[in-house]
Amino acid sequence: MPGRGSPALREQAGTGILVGMTAPQENVWLAALRTNPDHSRNYAERWRAFEEQGRDIYGEARLIDAMAERGSRILDAGCGTGRIGGWLADRGHRVVGIDLDEHLIEVAREAHPGAEWVVGNLATTSLDDETGDLAEFDLIVSAGNVMTFLAEEERLPALQRMRAHLAPTGRLVAGFGAGRGYDFVDFGADAFRAGFALEQHYSTWQLHPPADDFIVAVLAPIPAPLEQDE
Repeated sequence: MPGRGSPALREQAGTGILVGMTAPQENVWLAALRTNPDHSRNYAERWRAFEEQGRDIYGEARLIDAMAERGSRILDAGCGTGRIGGWLADRGHRVVGIDLDEHLIEVAREAHPGAEWVVGNLATTSLDDETGDLAEFDLIVSAGNVMTFLAEEERLPALQRMRAHLAPTGRLVAGFGAGRGYDFVDFGADAFRAGFALEQHYSTWQLHPPADDFIVAVLAPIPAPLEQDE
């Protein structure tokens, strides 16, 4: 989403996230699909309408592009319809997007064939490279309040898997709003437990100073301690 307070952000109601909710015990996106089987189709149509109206829906992608060398390996974690990863792929990056919603992945594949799109849960899915080894990324972006869609028990495993996929000098950039069941302090604690250090945090994808209603966190992997000879 373009950033805190934008029209597209305010009109994203209906994604299954309720302001003021407590930590969910079930994945919020899957719960929304169970309640409304057309949920993902409605979501995709909403973002398509935003684009047709000429709205700026690529603010997150521009930030990630500015942080990346050309041709970087980028993981779009919780990619939805591929609006971020597709934009980055069009600009020469090697992009993989992952989302648990099969319909949204179908939309991404059709709209953005220049990237690789995978159906999977961030908390349970590992990605391999062309040699069969664990895929490694220079940047991982998790936008669109994805972190708040996760069930409470999925949060730490998702962060741990993203840490495992990050290059030693890579960074994870995650953004989400307050009042969605994931306190910023709790997120920071989970990130540290997963092996991340907080480098910077902002209140918008345009890098405005920190505030209480939205966070864009830039996280770097904590280096593993060197083994000492006995």
